[in-house]
Amino acid sequence: MRVQIINEVMTGDPKVTSKWELAFQWCLYVYDDGTSQNGYRFIWRQPNGSLQPARGQARLPSIPVAMQLMNNAISQGWGNNQEQ
Repeated sequence: MRVQIINEVMTGDPKVTSKWELAFQWCLYVYDDGTSQNGYRFIWRQPNGSLQPARGQARLPSIPVAMQLMNNAISQGWGNNQEQ
């Protein structure tokens, strides 16, 4: 499976803060059989900006942080997307 990031919001910029930042993303999931699905995910970015994938899990520090990221996505116009 491959994941293509379409949109992303983060708690901060890891290159500026030099720390891990939580990201909320709208993605296209492309499966080995050629099918694909859109969906959202939370994922951590390392201080160098690279992603830290973890088998479908991302630790959320709090519900308010998760809600703020989702609200940021909505205010940017992509937070109400649905699977196509």
